[in-house]
Amino acid sequence: MAVFTTVRTQVQSGFSETDAHLEELVKNLPGYLGMDHAQTPGGLGITVSYFRDADALRQWRTTAEHRAAQKRGRADWYESYTLHVAKVERSRGFTRP
Repeated sequence: MAVFTTVRTQVQSGFSETDAHLEELVKNLPGYLGMDHAQTPGGLGITVSYFRDADALRQWRTTAEHRAAQKRGRADWYESYTLHVAKVERSRGFTRP
């Protein structure tokens, strides 16, 4: 699991297109399990991406298009970010009927 927390800059040119493209790429990656995302009106974003194992996450991390987007993010789109990589030990959910 990768937890990516961001604060965006005012410069967002090309972000939405790149984000949509990367989301399509990662969906086709063997070992990708899904993603949750939340965004505040003030620009704080949290994306949690789930992978089968560390190898699948490593493959995503080293994908050329993802690396290029990371570089662009540091140059233009993000005021700051943090990345936490963790292993999920247990997961449960609830949905109201």
